[in-house]
Amino acid sequence: MREPNLLYTDVEDALREALRDLLTARCPASAVTALYDGDRSIVPLLWKSLAAELGLAALLVPESAGGAGATAREAAVVQEELGRFAAPAPFLTSALVATTVLNFSDADDLLPELASGERTAALAVPLSASVASFTPVVTAASRGTVTGQVTSVAGAVEADLLLVPVRVDEGIEVHAVDAAAVDVTPVVSLDMGRQLADLTFDEAPTRVVLGAEAGGPAVLAGLQIGAALLASEQVGIAQWCLDTTVDYLQQRRQFGRIVGGFQALKHRLADLYTDVEGARAAARYAAACAAENDPDLSVAASIAQAFCSQVAVKAAEECVQLHGGIGMTWEYPAHLYLKRAKADQIAFGTPSVHRTVLSELVRLPI
Repeated sequence: MREPNLLYTDVEDALREALRDLLTARCPASAVTALYDGDRSIVPLLWKSLAAELGLAALLVPESAGGAGATAREAAVVQEELGRFAAPAPFLTSALVATTVLNFSDADDLLPELASGERTAALAVPLSASVASFTPVVTAASRGTVTGQVTSVAGAVEADLLLVPVRVDEGIEVHAVDAAAVDVTPVVSLDMGRQLADLTFDEAPTRVVLGAEAGGPAVLAGLQIGAALLASEQVGIAQWCLDTTVDYLQQRRQFGRIVGGFQALKHRLADLYTDVEGARAAARYAAACAAENDPDLSVAASIAQAFCSQVAVKAAEECVQLHGGIGMTWEYPAHLYLKRAKADQIAFGTPSVHRTVLSELVRLPI
């Protein structure tokens, strides 16, 4: 079997450059910080730019459904850049996870709407749900409606379409529900750039888009692609923290010397650099396996999440500490990356969950 190529292609580099230019102009740290004061005006404007101008909402949508027909490799590059800016966009929840689920469906009208950015979707599962722990809690009621409550759902605040896994006797169905028919209660979240919400379905009218035979595999595929490509966002977070800290230590002077010249700090940065490069390799491998439907995807996704989530948190913590007093201020953006890294650490399964998955995959008891 051919080994996946982990290097970036010219197309991926061009995509990265175009996206970085847009985010530099339209996603300043001050606008992201304003989310914590209740100003969410940047979210719809930024998503419109990403979805409509760059066509990123269409990446994983097949060309036959009006999409770009791209792969997880290109999506991973987008995730890296969004992580680098701590961008508050529902790309992960709508363009990746929800779209992956709908790719299993024959609902011809929904995918084109997502691809164009006309609609935004979210999979109605808790942020912490993983392939190893997910259990549907919503049940089918009478007259084509569903009932139940799902807590801590990412992407639901921005979504106008909810894909709801519904427990039935035969397995798991996936229902499409208009968000307007659901009680969506935003909750104060550690990372307000990916604000969570609690959903209450009180006999909400639905439309079945995936039957029990395909619904379960579709939901698990969505959760797996979420875990695999979240790792690339974590690499983007870690890379920003490393680059910003190195730049700062090359300017900050103490005791008449550039702080970056102290050997102890050099060692810490060297260790962090090797961690970030290792995380990049793990994330790229997960993305490459997802792009090629490699049977090693389950292993690659869990390796990436078990490692990259911890590297992102370590990089953000080092960034805050090595910046000294300024790193602790509200005006400096380091706190945005620490919050995103900590929130991502539980998304689609904690590191311990993925280590447990790995132990079972390789038949190693823990």
